[in-house]
Amino acid sequence: MAEVTAGYEDPISSRSRIIAAAARLTCSDGWSKVTMGRLATEAGVSRQTVYNAVGSREDLAEAMVLTESAKFIFKIVEGFDSHPDDLLAAIRAALENTLVLAEGNELLRAVVSATHGADTELLPLLTTHSESLLGTIKVVVQDRVDTYEIDLEPERIATVIDIVVRAALSHVMQPTATPHETAESITWLVAQVLVRTGAPVDPDPDTMIEPRA
Repeated sequence: MAEVTAGYEDPISSRSRIIAAAARLTCSDGWSKVTMGRLATEAGVSRQTVYNAVGSREDLAEAMVLTESAKFIFKIVEGFDSHPDDLLAAIRAALENTLVLAEGNELLRAVVSATHGADTELLPLLTTHSESLLGTIKVVVQDRVDTYEIDLEPERIATVIDIVVRAALSHVMQPTATPHETAESITWLVAQVLVRTGAPVDPDPDTMIEPRA
């Protein structure tokens, strides 16, 4: 258990520490057991600092979910950036990175449990932020996909991205196979779509799509 610090407390550092502490408590005891008093003790700050840094309990919940979401977005970016010359390999890597992170993410399991009645207070977080999170991820993926040369209308590319992102999020929430198997399956589907629409790609998922100059 952390000691409450005295004197000056850096607001940015305190906020990060408080959000991390909230995630730990949610994972161990459930969101319903996370009080501002417990949180202050866990984070090693004063109770007033908790309110100053994150606002209300609802604000804290939102910050916790958005902070965790940022980790998934980073993994998507990392996957694309690791294969700048091969779109399908980039998609496969981004998917697998995301699904591997989800597989071992205790906070995600705590949030998902809300859908099964384990902690109904977290359920509104899923419904409130699901569309904004979905939109953010699609923008990130679109920005990366735009760096590759694909002979397909922009609206069709956007449709493919929407389907892939929704499929990935579905598997994040309720996995039905290993991260590798799911990433391979979704990437195979993308390859079939590109082939049937006339995009310059072989049905073999290992085939490269040249990036734009």
